[in-house]
Amino acid sequence: MRVAIVTESFPPVFNGVANSVVRVLETLKAEGHEAIVIAPTTPGKYFNGFRTHRVPSLPLFQFQLGLPNPLVSKILDDFGPDVVHAASPVMLGAQAVAWADRNQVPAVAIFQTDVAAYAERYGFKLLRPMVDRMMANVHAGATINLAPTTEVRDYLVRLGLSNVEVWGRGVDLELFHPDRKSTERVAQLRKQFAPSGQKIIGFVGRLAQEKQVDRFSELFSVPNTTFVIVGDGPERLSLEQKFRGADVHFVGKHSGEDLANHYASFDAFVHFGAEETFGQTIQEAQAAGVPVIAPFSGGPKFLIETGVSGYLVDHELVNGFSPVLANLLADKELMARIGEGGRRRVLDKSWAANNAKLLEFYASAMEMIKPSITSELLVA
Repeated sequence: MRVAIVTESFPPVFNGVANSVVRVLETLKAEGHEAIVIAPTTPGKYFNGFRTHRVPSLPLFQFQLGLPNPLVSKILDDFGPDVVHAASPVMLGAQAVAWADRNQVPAVAIFQTDVAAYAERYGFKLLRPMVDRMMANVHAGATINLAPTTEVRDYLVRLGLSNVEVWGRGVDLELFHPDRKSTERVAQLRKQFAPSGQKIIGFVGRLAQEKQVDRFSELFSVPNTTFVIVGDGPERLSLEQKFRGADVHFVGKHSGEDLANHYASFDAFVHFGAEETFGQTIQEAQAAGVPVIAPFSGGPKFLIETGVSGYLVDHELVNGFSPVLANLLADKELMARIGEGGRRRVLDKSWAANNAKLLEFYASAMEMIKPSITSELLVA
């Protein structure tokens, strides 16, 4: 296949959308497919052997929003894709989907970012209905729309979309593995963060308002704990100021082996963000065998079974996370059991298995377009 990936996020930007696209490219390369990438950011003219094309963009909600322009259509015309993959489409993705519709090329649109929720979070609540309609229009032209959970699928259907299927996210089961806990590097990290033998409570993610990292202050009353925040973003400075004097370590962004080692150093992983459409870092923590505590909201509801593969907490309860964390840390056998349960939860979620399903959706989309093309040929 020839796959044109049009994405709103791509390296050197690191977020869930960019990571997912990188993993899809790995699968396409392993399977011998051809691909190009069109994005508002690129690390160079090629990425993992695939040609990349950078397009103009503007900042929106601290993201780079790709802008439609004639260059996109020309790139797609020249490449002649068998399928267009629109990752978290907004304006740039909308142009790609429209191009596919005009040229009778199947388009698979991946819903990954709830733009309407972002608008509401950043003080534009009155705009939510308009943004919902805009996103519905963006996805309406796609042959198949993919949602990360059944909840998001139902939301897209309520917006009037059809051909909506569920496609989650994979996780690197080899990189994020419980065996790392016994390595020398992880022992060094634990000594660095917890020199007095404290329990290490970790978070990994973008430091932005919607992640609600400021709520970690609710956990400071749990005895014998230290906190490690992995990631960067617009809220970092204010969070450092708010947590000044507390036993909190801000270590910045990490990836690859470094990121996996940080996960392995945690005794528990806590995520307060109630607006996650999926929750990729939750899966990574589970793969690493780290007990997870997250809100009973959004994506986490579909990743965690309370008391088996983590804990879900009512995020509207003030200090509701603290007793759950305290009870967990007080019982070593419980910590081990929940960590193992989380690992078991993701054993069938490798990127290879996950992306094999995506290739099936590509094939289905191509089959859905064929009848209309054949009909036109017969009429002609």
